[in-house]
Amino acid sequence: MIQQTEAIAPTLEPIIGNSGISEPDTNWRSAVTPGTQIDCIASPNAQEELAEVIACAYRNRWQILPTGNGSKLGWGGVAKNIDLVVSTSRLNRLVEHAVGDLTVTAEAGMKFCDLQAILAKEGQFIALDPAYPQDATLGGIVATADAGSLRQRYGGVRDMLLGLSFVRFDGQIAKAGGRVVKNVAGYDLMKLFTGSYGTLGIISQVTFRVYPIPDASQTVVLTGTADNIAQAAKTLLGSALTPTAIDLLSSGFGIGEGMALVTRFQSVEASVKEQSARLLEVGQHLGLKGSSYGGNDESNLWQKLGEQMQGDATKGGISCKIGVLPTAAIATLSLVDNMNAIALIHAGSGLGVLRLDSIDKEAVGRVREHCQSHGGFLTVLEAPVAFKQQFDVWGYSGNALDLMRKIKQQFDPVNMFSPCRFVGEI
Repeated sequence: MIQQTEAIAPTLEPIIGNSGISEPDTNWRSAVTPGTQIDCIASPNAQEELAEVIACAYRNRWQILPTGNGSKLGWGGVAKNIDLVVSTSRLNRLVEHAVGDLTVTAEAGMKFCDLQAILAKEGQFIALDPAYPQDATLGGIVATADAGSLRQRYGGVRDMLLGLSFVRFDGQIAKAGGRVVKNVAGYDLMKLFTGSYGTLGIISQVTFRVYPIPDASQTVVLTGTADNIAQAAKTLLGSALTPTAIDLLSSGFGIGEGMALVTRFQSVEASVKEQSARLLEVGQHLGLKGSSYGGNDESNLWQKLGEQMQGDATKGGISCKIGVLPTAAIATLSLVDNMNAIALIHAGSGLGVLRLDSIDKEAVGRVREHCQSHGGFLTVLEAPVAFKQQFDVWGYSGNALDLMRKIKQQFDPVNMFSPCRFVGEI
């Protein structure tokens, strides 16, 4: 960490101009240790400017907190010794949309909702359902591996990502992958950057595969007892039905009594209607209450679920990413029902989100212990900085920590990108 941060802004102004330098807001405080003094936020207007900023930071040994639009800046560990925030928010251009090849390339600072609007004009979309979709940037979605409920049908961020460009610690621009679906060059490198939380470099461009927008969409909600919801989910997963999302919800979401199974079907209209009817019939046989949502009602339902899970860490709540074996999903939700919390778990993968509206270290610890005993994990995403300083955010218990540190050393030998934000204070 440098001693005189006041030297940063004047040094960067010849590179990115006065318009690219802004006063620090309060958003970044959720990602750094208390007392951190940041001189400015640097927002380059082009990939080449970003490279020059990073090269300058390397020469001056400034430590950087990368961000896009800041929607997930508070996720993960607390960064230490940060001198400068570098934002990609002005790197927000569409580079190429190959409609026939079903690929799109855009700069990392483009908002997810803006790209979806562009793709929708051609009847296409990116099959991701991230948190804060109106504010989240493409680079931030990749950096946090934030896929959402659509992973049931389409997979995670790694499955969507075909290529990326990033700026190395020394200011050099590097590329991985390509702009065609069959190109697998650099595949491992893209895996490394997905979920790296800005610790290996700053993503500047991304290439995603895209899909045609389905003709019709409908969501079926079944509510009732834990045992019957578990049986409905098991029947659904073992059937020939092809939903795009299958989420299991704890009680407390306000969409019915007891737990819920929320299933989305998207295909041609006849198929959607038939599949929805078959699932409603399954629920009826099990004594579950069934409801069907379409049009604006469906959109509002999924938006409401997303907002309930995201919460607001600044108001004292805690959000965690959790994972268990899919067979343990109902037991996990039952545990959550016994505390002041709600949780959503994707039935196919066992991944999900836990939301607590109060600071309860003991409750988070109980859920982590439960998840780990069922082949899973709990990672704290959003929480007050004071809580994160007292609680192991990542709770990693695997055997790959040494390998992770070697990778960090290779990509960032001077430890300038998001120091201490990742697993093991990497």
